[in-house]
Amino acid sequence: MSSDPWGRVDETGTVYVRTADGEKVVGSWQAGTPEEALAYFERKYEGLVVEIGLLEKRVRTTDLSAKDAQTAIDHLRTQVDEHHAVGDLDALRVRLDKLVATVESRREERKAQKAKQTDEARAAKDALVVEAEQLAQSDQWRSAGERLRALVDIWKGLPRLDRKSDDELWHRFSHARSAFSKRRKAHFASLDAQREDARKVKERLVAEAEALSKSTDWGPTAARYRELMADWKAAGRAQRESEDELWNRFRGAQDVFFAARSEVFAERDAEQTENLKLKEELADEAEKLVPITDLKAARAAFRSLNERWEAVGHVPRDARPKVEGRMQAVERAIQEAEEGEWRRTNPEARARAAGLTGQLQAAVDKLREQIDAARAAGNNAKADKLSRELEGRQALLDQALKGLEEFGG
Repeated sequence: MSSDPWGRVDETGTVYVRTADGEKVVGSWQAGTPEEALAYFERKYEGLVVEIGLLEKRVRTTDLSAKDAQTAIDHLRTQVDEHHAVGDLDALRVRLDKLVATVESRREERKAQKAKQTDEARAAKDALVVEAEQLAQSDQWRSAGERLRALVDIWKGLPRLDRKSDDELWHRFSHARSAFSKRRKAHFASLDAQREDARKVKERLVAEAEALSKSTDWGPTAARYRELMADWKAAGRAQRESEDELWNRFRGAQDVFFAARSEVFAERDAEQTENLKLKEELADEAEKLVPITDLKAARAAFRSLNERWEAVGHVPRDARPKVEGRMQAVERAIQEAEEGEWRRTNPEARARAAGLTGQLQAAVDKLREQIDAARAAGNNAKADKLSRELEGRQALLDQALKGLEEFGG
């Protein structure tokens, strides 16, 4: 008979293994010595040790599922329980029990982790739905559309929930996207209609602008172009390709008109600048007539100058008041000279002036007599009052005498 700490072979060739529950028959060995029998079943034990060690490592270091791990444990436990090996089988059972506990712990951890991931995915999808529903009301068509597309990609990257929850959230999410698309489509359809209306309006404006481009009625036409520009801005934008083409035609028509007007105005400005020089020369000649010494000659000379003045065309608007004012000043001087001559040669006016002078002279003489009488009577207050009145009458008399002199006598 042969034995070791964990097993023995009896004289019949039966192999036993020692366990906590006593000896268990491992098998029968008839092919060799008892030592060879023990060595064979010890190798089978070592094989179980290796398999259990590998399974322990897989559980620790890989994502082996709990189900697959438990299947492997059950398979090894069956081999241990069948006692077809010689060694510390109880130790192997302990290791398998610990491995079961480890797998169960991993199962709970994964379950908790999955629940956490599910909660996070639910919260994330809730947030996506809320944002999508807010974006569905946005009028920022480009940015909101781009964001909704990005939300779809984010959604696809999130874990699925239970079917009911996932379907409900996706329904809301999809509905928000559809609502936004519907609003955007309606908006751009309306915009297209508005742009078509704008195109028709601008077609009419362009037609009128082109019809006016050859006009030489400068003022009214320029004013009409300003009105057309205001109408253009109020019409809104047409489709881009139409807008650019119509604007080029509209602007081109204006350019034709204003270029022609500028050319005409440039010629007119040059002519008016030359006219100004001529009128300044005439004003210089007219101013030499002042002061008036010979009214008849001055009147004739001014009439000739004025005829030449009228023959000269327009001058620049900003220079007109000054040069015309110079001629008007000379004309007023001649008129004043004519009025003075008329007064001197008018018998009726001379008689009225002489009569007024005589009346004032008589009044002055009378006041002097009254003043002398008052002072002789010692009434100085009355004399002073009459003296003040005398001063006023004397001033009037002096003025009348000066006017009478203008009549030559």
